[in-house]
Amino acid sequence: MGNWREKTGLFASSEPQLAPNELPLEPSPLEPSILEGIADTTRLASNAALVGAFATAAFALHLLTANRYGYFRDELYYAACGQHLAWGYVDHAPLIAVICWFARRLLGDSLYALRLAPALSAAAKVLLTAWMVREFGGRRFAQLLAAVVVFFCPIYLTMDSFLSMNSFEPLFWMGCLAVAIRIVKGGSLRLWLLFGAIAGVGILNKHSTLFFGLAFFLALLFTSGRRYLRNFWIWFGALIAFLIFLPNLWWEIANQFPTIEVLRNAARFKNAPVSWYGFLGEQALLVHPLAFPVVLAGLWFFFVSQEGRAYRFLGWTYVFVLVQMLALKGRIYYLAPIYPMLFAGGAVWIESRIEERGWEWARQAILIPLAVGGIVAAPLALPILPVGAAAAYCNFWDIHKVRVENYDSGRLPQFFADMFGWPNQVKFVASVYRSLPAEDRAQCAILAANYGEAGAIDYFGPSYGLPRAISPHNNYYLWGPGDPSGNVVIAVGMDLGKLQLLFADVQKATTILDPYAVPDEDNLPVYICRNPRVPLSDAWPSLKFFG
Repeated sequence: MGNWREKTGLFASSEPQLAPNELPLEPSPLEPSILEGIADTTRLASNAALVGAFATAAFALHLLTANRYGYFRDELYYAACGQHLAWGYVDHAPLIAVICWFARRLLGDSLYALRLAPALSAAAKVLLTAWMVREFGGRRFAQLLAAVVVFFCPIYLTMDSFLSMNSFEPLFWMGCLAVAIRIVKGGSLRLWLLFGAIAGVGILNKHSTLFFGLAFFLALLFTSGRRYLRNFWIWFGALIAFLIFLPNLWWEIANQFPTIEVLRNAARFKNAPVSWYGFLGEQALLVHPLAFPVVLAGLWFFFVSQEGRAYRFLGWTYVFVLVQMLALKGRIYYLAPIYPMLFAGGAVWIESRIEERGWEWARQAILIPLAVGGIVAAPLALPILPVGAAAAYCNFWDIHKVRVENYDSGRLPQFFADMFGWPNQVKFVASVYRSLPAEDRAQCAILAANYGEAGAIDYFGPSYGLPRAISPHNNYYLWGPGDPSGNVVIAVGMDLGKLQLLFADVQKATTILDPYAVPDEDNLPVYICRNPRVPLSDAWPSLKFFG
């Protein structure tokens, strides 16, 4: 048998025969691919660990500074809205009230409780931006560069330092774009349903998501992305977004669109005027002047580079959002939610140019100034320093020139100043309340000039036995003047002339001082009002102010 096989050669091998104890000197063809797969997995794990470290650091940084100052004005207002859950509010969409309600129910009333979600949002921004870098083809340096830029971005440091819908808005915008990126890369068109769900909840977080949605639609229309508009799945996604938004829209209709009235009044009386070139210039301050070249590189990546050609609609989305904000004279930070996309594209483009030209030295030359500049700017955006040092540091850098509202914020920038004075106000109001005879306290109402003062009374007042506040400002106006008769009113921050029109007896009880609060909340008068000329319920419409 063995001779037959040898003669026929049917089972003979063309390879030299090895002795049983000999091994091949060269690896089999399968081994390089296995090794490459292991190397790729190792690189992915290493990159993920690097990005995860930055995300963890962002979360830790915001938690460590969460109680450095005090409660932000809007946080107290959102807490009050959380006690009156509804499908809409005069000056904001409903999701933030729900988030605040859950935070207080699950974690209590501390600053840490309110600011846990924004801290998580800070970490999520890092992760989402790095994910987009990877989807655009970026590798380790690009992910590191994007993570550094997002981590130190001044506007995100500020927005994530207190509870606000602005903290979550970039996650909704970028979440939508992440879905679009997956579709472009061959994902199922049914993912447009997820896009619609994210966009719908994003509108319930902040109505500016509507402007983002319009910009995205126009971007598809004006680029090769228009092919997606011929597919029914994207329109089903739009329908889902509309259905999620519908209860809030119905609330707006039922209340004669109060949000539009708020925006009009803010544009007339509150927002700081800014020219179109000033608006563009201050974008560099929001993202950090040293990081702004990454933004420009991102625009180049989307509009010019070959590797970004498939994502050109993302660049146009930015342009159309920018045009809307300029046309509507929006606040300078209204563009903030879209920058992670540009950070990601810019990081990929910069990495490609470094590798193409062999400029290894450029990696440190770029990262080190960004990190140092971020550290220098961080105390201007985040409550890191003691308040006295913060005031001096902000004054040194003349940060007061960057304003979104047309009034002097005092010794501190507005976003810091609005964290001071609230517990102290309530303490003074409580002392006035306790000074009243028992029969007066039983029928006393506490009337606050604005939602910050009213929110503080509702948040801290229960520990002093104070009744809930009333106020003619924004959603407090819709909640009405309450049940008390109005025969006795403690008025906080109200105009004396207006009070004298409502009451025959107005006596100043005290003045509240706080040098670090915004000027409107420093030297704040507290009056005791008696003998109403008309019932407070009748006078309520004349006190209304939306803005």
